[in-house]
Amino acid sequence: MSDKNLLEVSQITKATEFGKVLSKVSFDLKFHENLVIAGATGSGKSTLLKIIAGLEQPDSGTVTLEGKPVAGPADTLVPGHPKIAYLSQHFELPKFLRVEQVLRYASNVTDAYHRQILSICKITHLAARKTDQLSGGEKQRIAIARLLVTHPQVLLLDEPYSHLDTGLKATLKEVVSKISSKLGVTCVLVSHHPEDTLPWAHRVLVMKNGVIVQQGLPQQVYQQPKNEYVARLFGAYNLVDKPLARLLGKSNVSNKILRPEHFEIIKRKSGRWVVSETEYFGSYYLVTVEYQERRIKVFTLRQWAVGEFAELRLNQSI
Repeated sequence: MSDKNLLEVSQITKATEFGKVLSKVSFDLKFHENLVIAGATGSGKSTLLKIIAGLEQPDSGTVTLEGKPVAGPADTLVPGHPKIAYLSQHFELPKFLRVEQVLRYASNVTDAYHRQILSICKITHLAARKTDQLSGGEKQRIAIARLLVTHPQVLLLDEPYSHLDTGLKATLKEVVSKISSKLGVTCVLVSHHPEDTLPWAHRVLVMKNGVIVQQGLPQQVYQQPKNEYVARLFGAYNLVDKPLARLLGKSNVSNKILRPEHFEIIKRKSGRWVVSETEYFGSYYLVTVEYQERRIKVFTLRQWAVGEFAELRLNQSI
């Protein structure tokens, strides 16, 4: 990843008859950076992607690619930027054409690069098939390939993993990873789910009600969320207030948000904390323990039974 900015978003504001969608949104994007934009439904993520792509007009603010303005629909005859590709959640492919026809009509790359894109997108074997003979996952990878053969510098993906089962999601994750690492395309991805974003992202930007509320490295956003809204987006968490901090004998954690892995529980014959709930996630359990109406969630590797007593401890690193 380069230190040089590829794309700059400055003071973007957008409103509709229902109110503000985006308010003075600013950030930059480095060459070859994997950027995730996270946020609850209605936080402005999709609108922001469309404005970056030049497909929607902001009320104010600018987007520049390598220092040159990205024009909105009001400023150009054909909306969109040739070097910024955008895949909507609701994409469509031309019907009744063969895959190879769909891709050739859009292609702006050499034959060797074209073949590499087909390989990375895992669609080489689908070239002769018609678009109405494809599964949903295959259609999505072809839609991405159709964007890549236009040779963009930036690829914007809006909720690409929604509506995919575990197997198809794993395949698409591998494709997206290689688009960045093998093709050198700078990617921006919108997604709700931390397991889809944290392993891939170089940086995470969190939005709420059209405003950026936190941005930073994935580790920072996950381990040091600015507030409960950010914490909730990336998984289970515990808010430690002053009484709970005193109970744990750790005054330094007062008013902090701690993840379940920051705690450990030890089985006891009696004690303060009692297991009130257990959830099985395959490779681990999420166990909830209670004491005087206080609830703490803890990750464990072994199964616990509701009603068991436990000693609750903070990890040494806290």
